[in-house]
Amino acid sequence: INKTFLCFKLINFPFFCSIAALQVSISLNKVELSVGESKFFICTAIGEPVRLDWYNPQGERIVPSKRMALHTETSRSRLIIYNAIIEDAGIYRCQATDASGHTEEASVVLEIYQRLTFRDVQSPQEFRHGETAEVVCDVISSPVPVVVWYYQDREITEEHHSKFQVLPNNNLQIHQVTKADEGVYRCEASVEARGEIDFVDIAVVVNVPPVLSVFQQSFNATADYQESVTFTCITSGSPDPLVTWHRKGQQLEPSEQHVFNRLEGGRSMLTIRNIRQGDGGTYTCKATNKAGSQERELFLKVFVQPHITQLKNVTAVEGSAAMISCVAEGEPLPDISWRRASDGQTFVDGDKSQDGRFEVRGRHGKSVLTISGVKLTDLGRFDCEALSRIGGHQKSMFLDIEYIPKFLTNHTIYYSWEGNPVNISCDVMSNPPATMLWRRERFTISAEGTANTRVHSAEGKSVLEVTPMSDRDFGRYNCTARNNIGVRYQEFILAQADVPSNPYSVRLSAVSQRLATVTFMKPDSHGGVPISYYLVQYKEVGSQEWRDVKSHSVQTTVVLTGLEPNTTYEVRVAAVNGKGQGEFSHTETFQTLPIREPSPPAVHGQRGMGKAYRLGLVKQDDGGMPIVEYIVKYKTDKEEQWMTKLVPGANDFAMLQPLQWNTRYEVEITARNVKGLSEPTFYQFFMPQKPDITAESLFSGLGLGAVVGLGLGALLLLLVLVDVSCFFLRHCGLLMCITRSLCSKKTATSGKGKEIEEGKAAYLKLPLKEENGKESLKPDTIEIKVHSDNSLHTKPDDSKA
Repeated sequence: INKTFLCFKLINFPFFCSIAALQVSISLNKVELSVGESKFFICTAIGEPVRLDWYNPQGERIVPSKRMALHTETSRSRLIIYNAIIEDAGIYRCQATDASGHTEEASVVLEIYQRLTFRDVQSPQEFRHGETAEVVCDVISSPVPVVVWYYQDREITEEHHSKFQVLPNNNLQIHQVTKADEGVYRCEASVEARGEIDFVDIAVVVNVPPVLSVFQQSFNATADYQESVTFTCITSGSPDPLVTWHRKGQQLEPSEQHVFNRLEGGRSMLTIRNIRQGDGGTYTCKATNKAGSQERELFLKVFVQPHITQLKNVTAVEGSAAMISCVAEGEPLPDISWRRASDGQTFVDGDKSQDGRFEVRGRHGKSVLTISGVKLTDLGRFDCEALSRIGGHQKSMFLDIEYIPKFLTNHTIYYSWEGNPVNISCDVMSNPPATMLWRRERFTISAEGTANTRVHSAEGKSVLEVTPMSDRDFGRYNCTARNNIGVRYQEFILAQADVPSNPYSVRLSAVSQRLATVTFMKPDSHGGVPISYYLVQYKEVGSQEWRDVKSHSVQTTVVLTGLEPNTTYEVRVAAVNGKGQGEFSHTETFQTLPIREPSPPAVHGQRGMGKAYRLGLVKQDDGGMPIVEYIVKYKTDKEEQWMTKLVPGANDFAMLQPLQWNTRYEVEITARNVKGLSEPTFYQFFMPQKPDITAESLFSGLGLGAVVGLGLGALLLLLVLVDVSCFFLRHCGLLMCITRSLCSKKTATSGKGKEIEEGKAAYLKLPLKEENGKESLKPDTIEIKVHSDNSLHTKPDDSKA
């Protein structure tokens, strides 16, 4: 088959030859494209193509994708390349196929180059002080660009700055970078072949690790005293470090107790307020920035006053061991001591009492007081005291001792009689309180009692009231006391009471005309019931009527009164108890004394007032009859004649007056009753000399008020005399003031007259007195001028008196 080929030369198209029936052309034959740009190519077919296909540089048919799009029509196809990459470079072919399978194609050459591009260059770039810094400048282009670095408008060359070095990857390396190397660095890239040039400025920041210091590392404080402590950290670094405070691995947060403050100069402070015991320990100050972190520890020593946290009352059983524990806390740990309140004895760690029963052991704020063989005398308060140099604390506990019941009385025998109730008391001391029961012949007496028994109970005491009705009610009764420590028994005996036996050894003494004293001995047996009193009976011999005298309580001496003189009496004594009256003693006989003259009186003297003398009279035995009178006879020792004075017998003194001064007197006193006179009693006394009338004697009779009044009167009189003398001699004193006042008033009153209106003065002329007080015969006067202003002016006369 002969085919005809046609050759075409079209403007702006390359020369091509094609089969006349099918021709293919591409709008461009060579294209330069930078990375990232997009481009499209149009393929046109002349003839009758049935298919148009594009092939990539690898000879693969292009399938539409996100970066490569195809828009094909009957004789036209457009290839679009989006965001070209280096790998897209090469020859692209457009192939047309007709119905007979004949193909024709055209091609286009695509060249892709990389423009100057700075990829992800960071600014600023941060480095740590002292390390080797690599300032990254990632620039790409095709061909490879030339990179130059500038700092402070000067090109960086290795010759000038040995610490700078441009690396093969175009990055700038700075050896041992410092804060002085901070600044803006310029990375400049150029492609000579295209005349392309660009740059980027990179800020280099040098971070300096924190440097932390503290002025004071250790602090002391006392808990529970509202104290505060402030920690201070001083930091430096770049950027400014962030300061945080930590304790026990936990970061502290601001609160009422923890207050944070930051001042100039990098000072950061932590204030701990209201310090408590738990605030003591280590605190950490931590400074952090991009270059690193640093920590410093500060220590807070919290002193805590001693505080006793555990001390309890202890109950121990008598005879066992008691352990009393006292736990105290504080900083520093306190020393613990014990004190027994009953006697004030103290015990400290390691002490042991002389009897070995008390021992103290302590360790780490705990002290144990051990009491071996506990006794009832150990019962009571014990004080625990915790003491340190910060202060002290004291608490008390009570040691209670439990013990088996103890009976308090040995009175186990009681007496009564039929029909007479008796209380049998069972007194018990025990801890805890005991329950008490009464038994009679193995039978328990109920609390309600029986027909003739009743039980009355109180704490520590049980009273069994028994009213014996027959002999069967007498005998043994048992009191049982029981608590959780043990049980005790006490037996009581109720015996039949009897009347007392008779007293004996009855004696009479001090027998007079009307009195007699009876004494006797107590009976040998009181019958089991205490004696209430003694009954003394007496009567005249021959009489059948006994007269009774009861003793005062159980005294064994009784005085019989109202007896008749010279009379014989019989006397006997019986004891009386609750059961009744016992037998009488043997009867004794005595006789009262007959009436006789009185005994001589006793005399004592006392000087009276003035010329009197007082004789005291003391009655002796009146002989059985009242004293009628006392006969007092007295005389001087130089006279023979007696003076007599009768004094009634009821008087107890005699006043002798008037007597002579400086004289001795003899006195004879005789007492008289109806029977006769007593023997005389002789007495002498001496009257002193007549006293002188002196000031002492004058005032001796005056009271204190009278003496003071006389003294004040004398003082007033003296003052008046002195004032009068001053008036006449010195023209002064109280009298002078009164005179002036009166004259002033008189002048003021007469001021309404004509003399005052005319300015005349009134004159008072007083006679002069010489030094001897006599009036002068000269007519000289003192002129006293009374002015209208009530002032006084004295003016001597022309005679110059």
